[in-house]
Amino acid sequence: MTGIHDVGLFVVAGLLLNLTPGPDMAYIGARAAAGGFRDGVAATLGITAGCIVHTLAAALGLSALIAASAAAFTLVKWCGAAYLAYVGIRLLLASARPPTATAAGIVAPKRPAAILREAFLINVFNPKVALFFLAFLPQFIAADAPHQALAFVLLGCLFNVNSLLVNVPVAWLASRAAHAWRAGRGQARVLQGVLGGLFVLLAARLATLERS
Repeated sequence: MTGIHDVGLFVVAGLLLNLTPGPDMAYIGARAAAGGFRDGVAATLGITAGCIVHTLAAALGLSALIAASAAAFTLVKWCGAAYLAYVGIRLLLASARPPTATAAGIVAPKRPAAILREAFLINVFNPKVALFFLAFLPQFIAADAPHQALAFVLLGCLFNVNSLLVNVPVAWLASRAAHAWRAGRGQARVLQGVLGGLFVLLAARLATLERS
C-alpha cells in the first residue's frame, strides 16, 4: 500500500551506515566522554530529532530544493558551520580558563535539554544529511507508490530507530571509557578542549562541503 519494498535490506543497510564512524558518532562519543552517559543520550536524541526534520523535509520536497539550489545549499551550510565554530571556540576558551572559572559553569551547557538542542541544530543545519535522506530513502520506494510522502516518513522513522540501537551503546561505551578521566578537574578540562577542537574541525569540514 505504501510502495515500500526490500524492508529487510533497508534495515541492514541502515544499521551498517549507522555503524560507520562519522561526525554524528564522533559528536555523541565526545559528549558522552565529556559529560557522561546522560549527555551522550541527550546528544543522540538531538541528532535523531534532527534526522526526523530531514525526513519530513525529504517527504515535502524541501531536501530536493536544497539539492537543486546552490543558494539554499550554501545558506544552510554556512549557518551550520558558523554554529559549530561558535560552540567549538566557546569550549576551547572555557577549557583554557583556570579550574575555578571552568567549575563555575562557563563551559558548554551541561543540561541534557541544552545538549539535545545543540545536537538538533547541528544536524538540521547540515545539508549533507538532507542530501543523504534524499538519495537513500527513494531507493526503497516504488516509483509508482500512491503515497510517496508517507513512505518517506515511515522509512525515516525506521532508520532513526535503527540509529538509536547503535548510538545509545556508543554513548555508553564512551562514557565508561572516560569515567576515570572525568574524576579529575584537569582531565575534564582536557576533554572539553578535545570536544571544542572536534567542533571546530566539523565546522571546517562543513564549510568546505560541496554539492555532489
